[in-house]
Amino acid sequence: MDALLTALADPARWRLVNLLAERPRPVGVLAQLTGARQPQTTKHLQTLERAGVVTSQRTGQRRVYALRSAPLRDLAAALGRLADTADQAGGARETYDRYGHSLHAERLAAEEPGWADGRSFRFLRSLTARPELVWRHLTETALLARWWTPDDLRVSELVFEARPGGRIVQEYRDAEDADGSDLVAGRAEGVVDDVRPGERLAYRLSPLLPGGGLAFTAHLDLILRPIDTGTDLDVRWRITDSTVDSADFVAGIEIGFGQSLDKLAATLAADPHDTDDTTTSHDTGSTPTRSTK
Repeated sequence: MDALLTALADPARWRLVNLLAERPRPVGVLAQLTGARQPQTTKHLQTLERAGVVTSQRTGQRRVYALRSAPLRDLAAALGRLADTADQAGGARETYDRYGHSLHAERLAAEEPGWADGRSFRFLRSLTARPELVWRHLTETALLARWWTPDDLRVSELVFEARPGGRIVQEYRDAEDADGSDLVAGRAEGVVDDVRPGERLAYRLSPLLPGGGLAFTAHLDLILRPIDTGTDLDVRWRITDSTVDSADFVAGIEIGFGQSLDKLAATLAADPHDTDDTTTSHDTGSTPTRSTK
């Protein structure tokens, strides 16, 4: 497939393929039709033949080339599968497009400081685990690192001191950035406001702009309610201190945090009776998290 793509990428060879699709033709005629010298045309045809897209046979003094349709049909099918993967409902491309529409709207709205102050979001999830276990996933760094990023990202640094006044640091990178050579995808810092184990967790978290300043302050209030099948988690966001440059961050809140909570729900559904010790090291696909609790 690579050889075929390389062969077809050259405009001169692509012109030859188009001519051979009409009918088999000899080298001399192909050179005349493309306005190229015959030795150059022969080299292009040999490249196409090695890639399997054309075949040739000698007829008297002439060599006649013909197109082989099967490799082109295979290529078309492979391209179709790629397009289907990109366009699948609920896929990564759909999320990308949704974020793009939101980004455009928020950038238009961000005309002056404070433009998003008072904006609020609410997230509700019914989780298949008891409140005590949900609480651990909300406050313990080893468990937080499993879910506390949107899709396609991984936690690269995490501090969460689950006490009033406790410090929060969250840094994340692309999930495929194994050696940390790519740019940091995001970093946020904050402080814990209220801790009621198994019932309520409240904290402030501020994403950092590339220059180090605060984009805005998010006030999060997480309420846990026991139900017969596990726990209802009610999360409320409220924005203050929004800067003009915070539009890119605000645009991603609903999609990004929603994805994070979906990962939490999936993690708990996979093992609703998880009894890992808090000191156990978990493989999160990230660099080791740091906890100062």
